[in-house]
Amino acid sequence: MTLYAIGDIHGQLDLLKGAHDRVAADRAREGTEDAELIHIGDLVDRGPDSAGVVDYLAKLSAENARVIVLRGNHDHMFHEFLNGAPNSVTPRGTFHYLSSGIGGRTTLKSYSVKGMTDATLRARAVETVPKAHRDFLGGLPFQHRAGECLFVHAGIRPGIPLEDQNPLDLIWIRDEFLLDLSDHGFLVVHGHTPASHVEHWGNRVNIDTGAAYGGPVSAVAIEGRRVWLLTDDGREEIT
Repeated sequence: MTLYAIGDIHGQLDLLKGAHDRVAADRAREGTEDAELIHIGDLVDRGPDSAGVVDYLAKLSAENARVIVLRGNHDHMFHEFLNGAPNSVTPRGTFHYLSSGIGGRTTLKSYSVKGMTDATLRARAVETVPKAHRDFLGGLPFQHRAGECLFVHAGIRPGIPLEDQNPLDLIWIRDEFLLDLSDHGFLVVHGHTPASHVEHWGNRVNIDTGAAYGGPVSAVAIEGRRVWLLTDDGREEIT
C-alpha cells in the first residue's frame, strides 16, 4: 500500500504545485493512481499566496476523494480569526493572529485585505474571504489514519489513546512528542516543526522542511514504515 504526504505549505502555491508534480510523476512510474495524498496542514500564513493555496486545495479535495487536507495550527488560527476570535488560546499560550510572528497579515494581504486597524482588518476579512474558503478551513480534520500511519499536523501526546487526544495537541504539541522515542503503535507522519530535511525517527516522520522560511514543500511516498522523498529524479529513501 502506497501513501503520499505533503508537508507544511504556508502560502507557497508554486512550491505546492511542484510537489504535486513530483507525486504525479511517481504515480506514473509506480502505478499508484489510487493512492491517497495527505496534506499535513498549515496551508496559510507567512508565504505570498495563502488565498491561492486554500482555493486550489479546496477545489482539488472536493473533486478527488483521494486528496486529504488536514488542519494545521495556522489554519486553525485563521479560521478562529474569521469567526471572531483574534486571540487563539492554545496549549502553548495565547497567540494573536495579527502579531508579527504568525504571518496572518500576509494571509490577509493575499485576499487584498490590508492597511487598516486590527478591528477593521478582521471586519473586512470576514466580508472578503469567500464563504467556500471559510467552510473548507472549518471542516479540516485534525487527523487521518491509513495503512500503518497516523497523519497529524504536529504530533500526539504520548501514552494517551488516540480517541482521548486533545485536538489542540494534534496541531500544537512539540517537545513532549518530539523527544519521546517510544513506539506509538503506528508511524506518526507530521509537520509543524521545521527541519532542514525530511526526518525519519523510527516512530515518527517529520515532513515540514521550512517552506515558511525559504525551504521547499516536500512530498514523500510511504509504504508500510518505509519513506521516500520525491525528487525531480525519482525516489530517495529516508533512513
